Amino acid sequence: MGMNMTEKIFAKHAGLDKVVPGQLIKCKLDLVLGNDITTPPAIKEFNKIGKPVFDKTKIALVPDHFTPNKDIKSAEMAKIVRDFARQHEIVHYFEVGQMGIEHVILPEKGLVAPGDLIIGADSHTCTYGAVGAFATGVGSTDMGAAMATGETWFKVPSAIKVELTGKLAQGVTGKDVILTLIGRIGVDGARYQSLEFAGAGVASLTMTDRLTIANMAIEAGAKNGIFPVDQVTMDYITGRVKKSYACVCADEDAEYERTVTIHLDDLKPVVALPHLPENVKVVTELEDIKINQVVIGSCTNGRLEDMEQAASVLKGHKVHKDVRAIIIPGSQQVYLDAMKKGYIETFIEAGAIVSTPTCGPCLGGYMGILAAGERCVSTTNRNFRGRMGHVDSEVYLAGPYVAAASAILGKIAVPEEVK
Repeated sequence: MGMNMTEKIFAKHAGLDKVVPGQLIKCKLDLVLGNDITTPPAIKEFNKIGKPVFDKTKIALVPDHFTPNKDIKSAEMAKIVRDFARQHEIVHYFEVGQMGIEHVILPEKGLVAPGDLIIGADSHTCTYGAVGAFATGVGSTDMGAAMATGETWFKVPSAIKVELTGKLAQGVTGKDVILTLIGRIGVDGARYQSLEFAGAGVASLTMTDRLTIANMAIEAGAKNGIFPVDQVTMDYITGRVKKSYACVCADEDAEYERTVTIHLDDLKPVVALPHLPENVKVVTELEDIKINQVVIGSCTNGRLEDMEQAASVLKGHKVHKDVRAIIIPGSQQVYLDAMKKGYIETFIEAGAIVSTPTCGPCLGGYMGILAAGERCVSTTNRNFRGRMGHVDSEVYLAGPYVAAASAILGKIAVPEEVK
């Protein structure tokens, strides 16, 4: 039998002709990633090894969770990362002023490419499967060892084929695709498996759609999510990726654990209700759910296209008097481009605030913590109890169109309801 995309990437990086699900292998890495929360403990483990970094060009350090620093502890953690980057001359270190949310800036800057094998001490490292790479999250200990050796071990996952057909309707986005999938298979439906997206419908998805979908593969329990490399991919990476790379594609006779088919034409805007990403409902089927806050941004929906979608709804309208609307561009470049296109002006005129790039409220860090009883519509990726603040607050996951419409009406809504 043939191999799927993930198996081919593993085989190449392990120096093997073939790998099979369940096999334990050791692979060479193309990139090791860490942030301001996960890198300090990784550095502690790295220092125990007593070796230099394996390659100062293949490590990316992005302080993005609590930066600009919110308190003394976060400042000290960022300093550990900063000092390590200077000591070891890490090329891809992104300080405040150049930084952004890690999973937005790495594809943006061309640091991830088709066929790459990438690990990161952050669960949403799986985002880079959007460009045809294998990427997955690991713990800080694994990150520390990988910075010294350039290698790590894996158990080859089995795969689920997600067959996409048709084309998304206006107002339906990649966020609706992945939430629909999670709603169908559950948060453990792909546990330690690869989600391999395929089918004619893939071609209709923008790179922003794909990055959003791959980003939330982990919310289905997946080891990774991966897309085939097509013209959309090549248009995105051309001019960004400077290093050499090798695309892979699944064999015709590749094996999959099962196939899940999603007809894109049939999808409608959805929202994941508290307190799990699998608790998915069609927005128009909900009764009035009043909200207190909206967050638009994050590694899931903080790209320029996401800003454009939110601005298209907010333009000419005002944020509801009972709602706090927080917009967070995912990178300095997204912020600058959004400003040039007038989106930032639209947000401010509507009564929203615009933040510097940061993960901030997504993990309950800062820039939008919820009090008891408050409800937030967020374009982030998790809505576990207490995720964005008090354990008695509620987070509703949605795409930018729904989030913006909800900010205007003060309740969960679709743009068609905005008058």
